[in-house]
Amino acid sequence: MFTGIIEEVGTVRKVVSSGNSGKIAIEAKKVLEKTKIGDSIAVNGVCLTVTGLSSNGFTADVMPETLRRSNLGKLQNGDKVNLERAMAADGRFGGHIVSGHIDATGSITALKQESNATWVRISTHKDVLNLIVEKGSITIDGISLTVAKITDKDFSVSIIPHTGSETTLLKKNIGDEVNLENDIVGKYIRKLLSSEEKRTDQESRITMEFLRENGF
Repeated sequence: MFTGIIEEVGTVRKVVSSGNSGKIAIEAKKVLEKTKIGDSIAVNGVCLTVTGLSSNGFTADVMPETLRRSNLGKLQNGDKVNLERAMAADGRFGGHIVSGHIDATGSITALKQESNATWVRISTHKDVLNLIVEKGSITIDGISLTVAKITDKDFSVSIIPHTGSETTLLKKNIGDEVNLENDIVGKYIRKLLSSEEKRTDQESRITMEFLRENGF
């Protein structure tokens, strides 16, 4: 589990593609502290397992499903990525519950300065938008953010200077793709409501006529 509070911005040193899967090597420093092979590190919000360690970086395998769901397949040598280690049991919970499992990607459609903040507007799939609520949480490239506005086509967040300087988000351009993870609480609620609706619909079909026809 992660919190969406970025610890460090790393640099992609090598991306090796093999069919639909691949391997990524990232230069980093802070996230290497106490990290062991087999530990989890979120890269742009994607939970990856560390398969190799060096004094100045780590490597991880990337499976086909990850490439389909995220923007990792588009990374190139020299690109910057947001990094966060899995939350320690005694750590401070500064963001929100982040699983590191990307739901979909979105596209930046606008960047607008307002005083000391920057508005970022992102368009994405309807399934993702249906789980976003104003003032709720969303994870963008691994960053825990609060949704400020939402429409039927996109949503917006307002980025403070600290977040802008400590992450990659404001270094991106209009049209760039970002990884999105909905608030896991909302996903569970939708699943429960969907199951309840199905159950209620099935119950509504049990009429007196249905019972007589089936020998009751």
